[in-house]
Amino acid sequence: MTMSEAKEEAKVETSQNNEPNTNEPDISILEDTWVIRECETYKDEYKECTSFKGRFHQYFIHGESIDCNQWKKDYDNCCKWEDSKDTKAGEALIISEKKRRLQRLKAHYMNDTWKKRAAPPADWDKPLPEWMRQRDENTYLAQKAKEMREGTNEEESNSFCTIM
Repeated sequence: MTMSEAKEEAKVETSQNNEPNTNEPDISILEDTWVIRECETYKDEYKECTSFKGRFHQYFIHGESIDCNQWKKDYDNCCKWEDSKDTKAGEALIISEKKRRLQRLKAHYMNDTWKKRAAPPADWDKPLPEWMRQRDENTYLAQKAKEMREGTNEEESNSFCTIM
């Protein structure tokens, strides 16, 4: 008997003696399961991607049809994850979602035009200029805000609705 075989046999013995043998997979090893969407979402995305309207849109935007197979793979992995908590399918789904999110935010991360700030400006809550307050004092929104501050609401007192 080799050393690796002995280790495997010892693992089997300890798992049989100390722990109850359950057939449920250990899903606690998966991080970020919150990114997994409902399976119907992946199915809908695949149907939209392969539809005539979707293909026309792809041709208009990209100049060619895009590959929709990832949506199908994600749907299949989601079904495996939902039905039997298959950890490999869950991991593949999480990786796919993270890749999709990174692609969507790529322009944000690659932005070199605007400087990102760590905190808001010091005077972010200063009062509006006088000319702007005068311009906006007679608007519908200003009137509703005034009514809410004062606690009066003309619509409630002038209601013609009758419940019988």
